[in-house]
Amino acid sequence: MVKKCCRRAAIINIIFFLHCFCLLTGCKVDFLGFFGSSDLDDRLKERDNFRFLSPDDRTLSLGEEFSFIVLCDTHIEGGNIHGLVKLKDVIDSDSEIKFVVFNGDIAQHGKQQNIETFIKIAKSLSVPCYPVIGNHDVYFGNWSVWKNLIGSTRYRINGGGVTLFILDSANAYFGKDQLNWLEKELKNTANRVFIFSHVNLFVKSPVSIQQFTDIRERARFVSLLQNRCDAMFMGHSHMRDERETGGIRFITVEDYQTHRIYCRVSVKKTGISREFKKL
Repeated sequence: MVKKCCRRAAIINIIFFLHCFCLLTGCKVDFLGFFGSSDLDDRLKERDNFRFLSPDDRTLSLGEEFSFIVLCDTHIEGGNIHGLVKLKDVIDSDSEIKFVVFNGDIAQHGKQQNIETFIKIAKSLSVPCYPVIGNHDVYFGNWSVWKNLIGSTRYRINGGGVTLFILDSANAYFGKDQLNWLEKELKNTANRVFIFSHVNLFVKSPVSIQQFTDIRERARFVSLLQNRCDAMFMGHSHMRDERETGGIRFITVEDYQTHRIYCRVSVKKTGISREFKKL
């Protein structure tokens, strides 16, 4: 009888914890999908696998002044693309825009039809499109879909005096190997460096759950970026947050799915600016 009561209490505690987690966490949590996600080490083995990006896409062609777009948490699902078709018109009407970054949680459950929908949208654009993997993109064991259709989840893009680092934080950490790689790569970068990661390093409110699981790893990561990075862009929390630490601007963009907001970043000789626009 006592054992049954203990088990019942344990179950109630777990349910309570999950309920609180859902309330306090910005990202649309799907726990069944979460427990069916993939392992970071398995994904990093595919670092040289480029299915989606062409050789031309992996080299930037930029002028002295240019702009780019960052969208987060599009959560494409069941054919619902939340008006993303309008993105083509935005880019076609603005010659300064040279590339787009889809910063994680591109699909709600990482299903093949939804990743294929993203690819169709991306291929319709007149500029390169760089996908970042998010936690929802590997839900329900769908890492194999990303691997077969997109490929690498961690990569570097160079060109035009700019370096982009696309990082894999879908499991809410970077891992030692990925950080070691980043530390080595940062020693040989262009004048401008931008980093993109789905899971946010910081939270807006003290009552929110910290999204990164290891604050020591976060401290090392921030230290690596000092004097080597202009800005880092994140999503996941579905809330906008901007702060500066160690001379680096950390920008968390709210989810596109709900707000239809994207961030347009302008790089000029005089500096870097950003504006948030509704699609």
